[in-house]
Amino acid sequence: MLDTTAAAQANSVLNRLDEALTQGDIEAALELFAGECYWRDMLTFTWNITTAEGKRDIRDMLSNCLDRAKPHNWALDERETATETDGIIEAWIVFETAVARGSGVVRIKDGLIWTLLTTMDELKGYEEPLGESRPLGAKHGDDQGKPTWKEEREHELASLGVDTQPYVLIIGGGQGGIALGARLRQLGVPALIIEKNERAGDSWRKRYKSLCLHDPVWYDHLPYIKFPRNWPVFAPKDKIGDWLEMYSRVMELNFWGSTEARKASYDKASGAWTVVVERDGEEITLKPRQLVLATGMSAKPNVPNIEGQEVFEGVQQHSSEHPGPDGMQGKKVAVIGSNNSSHDICAALAEAGVDVTMIQRSSTHISRSESLMKYALGPLYSEKALANGITTEKADMLFASIPYAILADFQKPIFDEIRKVDADFYDKLENAGFMLDFGPDDSGLFMKYLRRASGYYIDVGASQLIIDGKIKLESGSEVARLTRNSVQLEDGREIPADVVIYATGYGSMNGWAADLISQEVADKVGKVWGLGSDTPKDPGPWEGEQRNMWKPTQQEALWFHGGNLAQSRFYSHFLALQLKARMEGFATPVYGQQEVHHTH
Repeated sequence: MLDTTAAAQANSVLNRLDEALTQGDIEAALELFAGECYWRDMLTFTWNITTAEGKRDIRDMLSNCLDRAKPHNWALDERETATETDGIIEAWIVFETAVARGSGVVRIKDGLIWTLLTTMDELKGYEEPLGESRPLGAKHGDDQGKPTWKEEREHELASLGVDTQPYVLIIGGGQGGIALGARLRQLGVPALIIEKNERAGDSWRKRYKSLCLHDPVWYDHLPYIKFPRNWPVFAPKDKIGDWLEMYSRVMELNFWGSTEARKASYDKASGAWTVVVERDGEEITLKPRQLVLATGMSAKPNVPNIEGQEVFEGVQQHSSEHPGPDGMQGKKVAVIGSNNSSHDICAALAEAGVDVTMIQRSSTHISRSESLMKYALGPLYSEKALANGITTEKADMLFASIPYAILADFQKPIFDEIRKVDADFYDKLENAGFMLDFGPDDSGLFMKYLRRASGYYIDVGASQLIIDGKIKLESGSEVARLTRNSVQLEDGREIPADVVIYATGYGSMNGWAADLISQEVADKVGKVWGLGSDTPKDPGPWEGEQRNMWKPTQQEALWFHGGNLAQSRFYSHFLALQLKARMEGFATPVYGQQEVHHTH
């Protein structure tokens, strides 16, 4: 690390912070923070994922956590260089607590801390066997008669759920469950992933034919194994499915396909779950200590209740059931909804020569994929970013280091620029009748995703089909009813239809808890996802973190894990550490556990 002015200033602040915290002097520590300040902690102090906003919150957090955490050895990360841009110093830090090693990012403005991110890297004494610590593998010498790797692996798979019980049961074998399974495997936590589909990756393979990743490859790596350098920028669904299946095998994950969880209950006295599953027609009872619902943000279909559904003579299907355009030729298809799935489905149908109409009930944010890559993701996730020394791991930390409370302020200039450079595109789209928005505060796509996980489309071609009239569009009115052969809108318009596809999104992951455990437990946990921004579909009060994701919930030993590939990669690390700590008997008192304001 170069001894620059930025580094010297950052080092001075960090040394004083180290001294104050080591001495337990909270007020001295607070003097190092600006009037507007944020401290986002991932496990190191709080055993939670939480953000303290302002000095009052930071004082409360330190008052509750400092004596137990015992932070020390704060220093600038020697592998990185402190920088200064527009008067703000940004520096990478490392530190220790009583039980863990951590790292983070600090931003300093006018000599005082503006934002601070602290994350747990590893538990002392339980480090991952990586790099120089990797296992030897081959068994040389006097090992005659001892089982081979293959025999040990076969025995593990045969005995799991019969002679041995997993410490963690992960329900859901998509990217979230698989990423978490890989993390737990590396930490030596016995875990089992169950998936209702036959094979790992089927949750991608069995979606509509045109599905592909809408965000670029640099953003979507899994832990430990990155996509090859020749991997396509936007991978089609079946290619992703094959990758997940390969990944599960080479990472030696305990994966049960064709297995569906039927019922689960928690016994507080024993500290164990009883989970009844059906595997290939056989009922099996499992007794894990921890239960993770990794069923995904896109797994609980939301099908609206519309007058006349029972009289409609054609086919009705949710987007999750839609196989693709095969067999649709000669039919009139109405797709209700205007987000990612709707655009993908409509584009595939139009390209197959099918008469398709998109019914847009409310405005949608559109970002062209090229623009999103260049202006929003490119600085952190791209070949250019890699050339500038920003690895995926560094990019994840930099994004995480911006508190949600001010993230919109970081996003607005990006999407202002996108709106300007793509003005002609947006004009044409609006002239076609499409209702556009950039979010309630013009902060664009990422904030919509974080707040509500809906309301947007990353354009990979469908928008031009709307502009050209190849995808018909009916916008600006709610659906009133279905007739025998049409969709009627509230303003009187009628769209002839042989097929109605509900591209109407998905319900809260909370619904899975209700179905599997009980409505009582689901209500106890509350709504899953959202920040409490008090914007459409994200009711307040402000919570400052994703509700119930990747962290302790109000139901003991119940966890939620989901999100896109990038979130699955990043947050699986922290969820795995929480589970490992509990397995090994660490004291894990949770600070700042979120209250329940919404039950679903």
